[in-house]
Amino acid sequence: MDANREQIVDVGSVVEAVSADDGDAPLYSLESLCMRCGENGTSRFLLTLIPNFRKILLSAFECPHCGERNNEVQFAGEIQPRGCCYSLEIPSCEQKMLNRQVVKAESATIKIPELDFEIPPEAQRGSLSTVEGILMRAADELQALQEERKKVAPETAEAIDQFLVKLRACAKGESAFTFILDDPAGNSFIENPFAPSSDPSLTIKFYERTPEQQASLGYLVGSTHIEGTHDQAPERGEVTADQVRREPHGSIGATAGHRAIAQSNSSEIAEALFRYTAPEEVMTFPTSCGACAARCETRMFVTNIPYFQEVIVMASTCDSCGYRNSELKPGGRIPEKGKKITLNVKNVNDLSRDVIKSDTASVKVPELDLELASGTLGGIVTTVEGLITKISESLERVHGFTFGDSLDEQRKNKWIDFKARLNKLLSLEEAWTLILDDALANSFVAPATDDLKEDNQLSFEEYERSWEQNEELGLNDIDTSSADAAYESTNTTKT
Repeated sequence: MDANREQIVDVGSVVEAVSADDGDAPLYSLESLCMRCGENGTSRFLLTLIPNFRKILLSAFECPHCGERNNEVQFAGEIQPRGCCYSLEIPSCEQKMLNRQVVKAESATIKIPELDFEIPPEAQRGSLSTVEGILMRAADELQALQEERKKVAPETAEAIDQFLVKLRACAKGESAFTFILDDPAGNSFIENPFAPSSDPSLTIKFYERTPEQQASLGYLVGSTHIEGTHDQAPERGEVTADQVRREPHGSIGATAGHRAIAQSNSSEIAEALFRYTAPEEVMTFPTSCGACAARCETRMFVTNIPYFQEVIVMASTCDSCGYRNSELKPGGRIPEKGKKITLNVKNVNDLSRDVIKSDTASVKVPELDLELASGTLGGIVTTVEGLITKISESLERVHGFTFGDSLDEQRKNKWIDFKARLNKLLSLEEAWTLILDDALANSFVAPATDDLKEDNQLSFEEYERSWEQNEELGLNDIDTSSADAAYESTNTTKT
C-alpha cells in the first residue's frame, strides 16, 4: 500500500511539473511493469523545455530482469491549429543533411517515396533524433525478426533483406532520397541550418486537417459519431434556406456582427474590418462544433473593403465546450492575375496600417533577407506591426529550438543578430520594405490616404500566374465549360 501511495505521489509530481511554467524540473522515477518479462522495472520522467520550441516530456524505461529498454518523447503542450508537412530533398554523399535534427511527434508519419517506404505513427513513438538515426532505427527494427521470418516466410524475408540494403544505403548517404515528415498535430519539425533564411532543400507546408485526422487526434468529428440522434445539427453546406436567420444592422453597424466576431478568437478582425463598412445583415445558421460535435451556431456576413474586394467573415462559438473559431474568406470569383503589394515603411503610422494576409500569400522583407512561403502563419487580419510580431514569434517557435547546448557559437550569434535586426524594424531606426506576394490577389494593405493614388509609399503590381502556381492552387484542373454552357442556355431561355 505504501509503495502504491508513493507511486501516486510521484505521478502527481510529474503532472505538476508538466503544468509548471519553467522547464527546470527534477528527474522522477516510477516503478512500472515490464511488458516483455512481466517483472517490475523503472520508468524515469524528465520535463524539459527546448528553448523557443516546445515543452516536452522525456520518458525512459529499463528492466533489470530482462534488459528491456525504451524511451519516448511526448509533447506537454497543445495540438497546433493546423497540420504540417516537411519535405527534405537529400542528395547522395551529403552526410551533413543526414545529421539534421528531427523532432517526430507520436502522431507523425515518415515517408520515403523513392523506396515506397512509410513509417506510420504507431510504428515509432515520439522521438528527438536525426534523419540518419530515424532510418537506422527503422532498419534495425525490420532486421530484428528476420530469423523468424526466414523460417516461416522465406520469400518475404528475402524481399526485406533486399529492401534493407536500399534503406541502409539511404541512411549512409549513398543514395539520394526524399525524407517526408507529415504530422496532423503540427508538433513535428526538421531543422533548418540556414534559418531564419529559407532552405532550398526543405519545403514546409501547413494544411487543414481532414475529419479522419481530427478523429485520430481525439476530436469528435461529424454527425456519424452520434448515431441514432435526430436533433444533430447539419454539416456546413447542408443548411436549408429556412434554417438561416437574418439579423438587420443597428444604428452604427451590425450589432450581431460585432458580437459574433468579438466572441471568436480573432477580435482584431472586427476592429480592422468595421473601419471600412458595416454589413447590412448577419446570417446565422445551425452547425456542429468541430471539437465536441455539439449543436452550435455559425454567424456570417459580407463586408466590402475599399480598394480591395468583398470578404466573407464567419465566426462559430460552442456553449458546450467553449470552442471558438473565425474565418475570413474572399468573396467573388477567382482573380485572373496575382498581385504583389509593396509597402515602404518609414514612420509610426505605417506600422498601424491594416493588413489582410491570406493563406496563399508569401511575405518578404528584403532588408533582412527574410522570406516566408505561402501558407506560413495562415490567413490573418492584423497590422504591419502585428504581422512582424507574429513572424518573430513563429520563427522562434519553429526554428528557435536549435538554441540547445550543442549549437555552435557562430550559428547562435547569427540567430541573436537576426532577432535584434527584426526588433529594429519595429523601432524604425531605418526605413524598410514589406512585400506581400499573393497568387490569388486576396491580400491587402490599407492606404494611408483616402485616394490610393496619393499614397506614394504603397504600390500594387498585377502579374500573370505561372503554370506551376496554377497547378499548386488547383486551377489547371478546373473545367467550367459545362457550367458556362448551362448559364448561357438559361439566359437564352429567359430572353
